[in-house]
Amino acid sequence: MPVTLTTPARNTAAHPTDAHPTDADCRLPVLGDEVRAPLAGGGEIGYAALDYAASAPALRAVWDEVAAYAPYYGSVHRGAGHLSQLSTDLYEESRRTVAAFLGCRPDDELIFTRSTTDSLNLLAGALPAGTQVFVFETEHHAALLPWAHHGHTVSYLPAPRSTGQAVATLVTALADAAPGPKLLCVTGASNVTGELWPVAELATAARRAGARTVLDAAQLAPHRPVDITALGVDWVAFSGHKLYAPFGAGVLAGRADWLHGARPYLAGGGASRAVTAEGGAVTVEWQDNVARHEAGSPNVIGACAIAAACRALTGAGFERLVAREEELLSGLRAGLASVPGVRELSLFGPQAARVAVLSFVVDTWPSEAFARALSERYGIGVRDGLFCAHPLVRTLLGADQEAADGCEGPLKAIRVSFGAGTPAEHLERLVRAVRELVAEGQPAA
Repeated sequence: MPVTLTTPARNTAAHPTDAHPTDADCRLPVLGDEVRAPLAGGGEIGYAALDYAASAPALRAVWDEVAAYAPYYGSVHRGAGHLSQLSTDLYEESRRTVAAFLGCRPDDELIFTRSTTDSLNLLAGALPAGTQVFVFETEHHAALLPWAHHGHTVSYLPAPRSTGQAVATLVTALADAAPGPKLLCVTGASNVTGELWPVAELATAARRAGARTVLDAAQLAPHRPVDITALGVDWVAFSGHKLYAPFGAGVLAGRADWLHGARPYLAGGGASRAVTAEGGAVTVEWQDNVARHEAGSPNVIGACAIAAACRALTGAGFERLVAREEELLSGLRAGLASVPGVRELSLFGPQAARVAVLSFVVDTWPSEAFARALSERYGIGVRDGLFCAHPLVRTLLGADQEAADGCEGPLKAIRVSFGAGTPAEHLERLVRAVRELVAEGQPAA
């Protein structure tokens, strides 16, 4: 039976940015709105968190739901007491909520994990022997690395320069594949460029060749609706900490057959149905349902937080959130494009559809120094580096270096990412800061 907890009344005095919402902003309140950042020259400024692609701030609605549940915390599936029963009901209700959010089919299963990385490693361990995996070299390491690590044969597909080329490359690779089980792993949105991948088209091509598809939705789910059924994928994986829900939880959802046929991801309580010891040997009968891969005491607070985030995003209306994001992203891209020597990285070209993730380089500044200056002088938090997608970033930087008339170019990039909780002022401050820093040039060492 669904369980409803009373959400504590909000103390607006403690959250000053919530007290006077504006219709023009229409953003979702997040924790950290009131955080101040010290400036190198003295004083402080409201912190501009522009690293959502790494970890998005928790929605206030999520935090409130977790706070309402916290006094009732108990061990899931482990007892007959009131708190254990309540926690179990909330945990399973969270599973149903997230499954609905993802458009799961009636016979799909949803497993709570620690993260996208954990989810894809779980699936990698569940693939039948002899499975050939196809993955573009442009993937995040969470999607690029697990397959070979678990002993599977992997075909690393070269970086496509258009969505059409991505589909054509996959079709060719599948046509040349040996008989046997096959799996495509593909991102929904790049964690480097924000560009949307043609997931439905790739899944269709995979299905026609007898291959299955797993979607890495870590960057897609916070910005766009994800529907397993509509996209035609077999599994989807994502992380709570990118979906405005902290506490180290993630999700793997999709077809049950390969999961049921695999060894449990972890051996332990919960995954085992019966254990007997006889003649010096231990015999185990494993669960044949979702519990098979959820050994140990589960992260019930993390699961509830993900479900709360799904409810908050659905309730706010993705259409409204997407429209606001696209308006802010358009302004950000135009602002950066107007600064000489600032170049946005792109795989599919400037007109490609994308979410609110953008990487760029500055010809006259090393990326690390530039990111540090943004933080110390303007209170802006961005990411610099290769973003756990080393092959992709190096491909993009290499292409940029060729286009820069022989300029040696930067070795890393700067990434800006934002979402439903980002004030427009933070992006305006970033563009202003970039323009000022580029005009000044890098300080002498």
